[in-house]
Amino acid sequence: MELALTIITGFMVIGAIYAIHAKDLLSAVIACGIVGYGLVICFLLLKAPDLAIVQIVVDTMSLIIMVTVVLNTSREEPYYGLDSRGRTLAVAALALIIALLYYFVISTGHLDAFGESHLRMSEAYMNGAAEKTGSANLVTGVVFDFRGYDTLGEATVLVTAVLGVIAILRLKGKK
Repeated sequence: MELALTIITGFMVIGAIYAIHAKDLLSAVIACGIVGYGLVICFLLLKAPDLAIVQIVVDTMSLIIMVTVVLNTSREEPYYGLDSRGRTLAVAALALIIALLYYFVISTGHLDAFGESHLRMSEAYMNGAAEKTGSANLVTGVVFDFRGYDTLGEATVLVTAVLGVIAILRLKGKK
């Protein structure tokens, strides 16, 4: 699974870099969609279907809005090239990325192995959760009984995104 996550993350990074450098705005929007849908796949691989559902709905609605805006405007983004200030900023950004990657490698070396946890709260969820919630599925019991407010917040984000898109599409349809 770690290999799949690494490959998908690599595609997401490539999509993000392409979105920054694309001359055609529609191509940039589609590249942003690659990043969003890659995150959905990562959530599914990490066994977080509730996050994946929220991400796929919000990403789909965002893509619909962005494609609509791009199709109603010019699709070409003017490119002026890099001047000396732009090159300096690019070098500074590259140095920052290298420093952040260095600290990322150092910090991940101190984490537990993937899938293992030594947190004291995980034992409360794992031991006796089925009896406390009355659910045959431990994940469902934890999501809806122990993390009810979190699930309510995710559902609120989902409904707000859908209502926002409906409101935008209705305003365009009335003109």
